[in-house]
Amino acid sequence: MTARTLIAHDIPPLSVHQTGREAFHFLNDHHVKHLPVVDGGKLVGLLSEEEIFHYKLSDPLSEHDFSVAPLFFVRENEHVFQVIKMMGDHRLTVLPVVDYEGNYLGLVQQTDVLRFFAHTASLTEHGAVLVLSMPRRDYVLSTIARIFEEEKVQILSSFVTSTPNPEEVELTLKLNRHDLARAIASLERHEFEIKESFGETDHSEELRERYDALMHYLNV
Repeated sequence: MTARTLIAHDIPPLSVHQTGREAFHFLNDHHVKHLPVVDGGKLVGLLSEEEIFHYKLSDPLSEHDFSVAPLFFVRENEHVFQVIKMMGDHRLTVLPVVDYEGNYLGLVQQTDVLRFFAHTASLTEHGAVLVLSMPRRDYVLSTIARIFEEEKVQILSSFVTSTPNPEEVELTLKLNRHDLARAIASLERHEFEIKESFGETDHSEELRERYDALMHYLNV
């Protein structure tokens, strides 16, 4: 999935001809803290709520010096993981999307990224969650997947998390079964450390409730 597929078409960008007061109302109306600014179809800046008050509210945005601030954006064909990384690194509520000529195509909202993650993380699927801790050098997903396949367990999703120790990683797995006793025993025989295991039905129901709550928030 690319940045283009996540573009929200219901939020227009700001124009350099609009005033700071108009920009402030736009931010409030759309419940975001940033909005792209365009001039002649080209992206020229990403205006934050705080930056509006550095100038007179009656002045047009063309009075703002956007060259002094970094211009954050992604190309239309960049993967959604790059979108997530950039928004997280710079704490952005929206991220502009442009083509290779710098033409503004639209923006990606933080809520759409959350919705994407909720679906790709298989939160709607029944099953258990298992967290493994291991030396970074021992992380070979194909080896771990083969252990689960031998126990007739499918990996629905996985992601790796860095730890304070740069030599170690944590691997979180969403699996299609609740009963993981045999799989866990097999993992331990291969000297994988089981850090956490969530396989009970009540945990699955709690996870589903949290997913439903997230979807309700995203649809508000």
